[in-house]
Amino acid sequence: MAILDFFRSPPRRQSQSSRDSDTVQRISQAIDRLPEEQAKYIAAFAFILGRVANADFDISAEEIAEMERIVERVGGLPEEQAVLVVQIAKGQHKLFGATENFVVTQEFNRVATRAQKQALLHCLFAVSSSDHSISVKEDNEIRAISKELRLDHADFIAARSIYKEHLSVLKD
Repeated sequence: MAILDFFRSPPRRQSQSSRDSDTVQRISQAIDRLPEEQAKYIAAFAFILGRVANADFDISAEEIAEMERIVERVGGLPEEQAVLVVQIAKGQHKLFGATENFVVTQEFNRVATRAQKQALLHCLFAVSSSDHSISVKEDNEIRAISKELRLDHADFIAARSIYKEHLSVLKD
């Protein structure tokens, strides 16, 4: 058994959709009082925030705090639950990020509206700029997510332009 298999949840039951990743299931279980689709939406949303925060392999305290505020606001969760969701998403990303990034983003793409995808883009820039600097790696990760969500380049540029003073490529 591979070491990563040890950390994965037990095999999926037949009733669980084959399209649901283990990551989304773990996070959504933390918010199990919500309707299933809303919990999956928040789980994928939080994981994608963590994807950007960890793009430079360092999730700062500012990024974590911003993720918690966003998940609380977007998910309509109490602060304690938002903190838990972000911690689980952060842990899942560190363990399985490389293999789950595309899968979770595709799940989000499947359940989110265009407006929700555009709002996520703004949230991704908010998280990455929370330390007053958007690294090239973070910017590139947001661009990749934007493409995976099948958003237009204009959507990406519109969101990015709001945070341009934080782009490290434009500083100094």
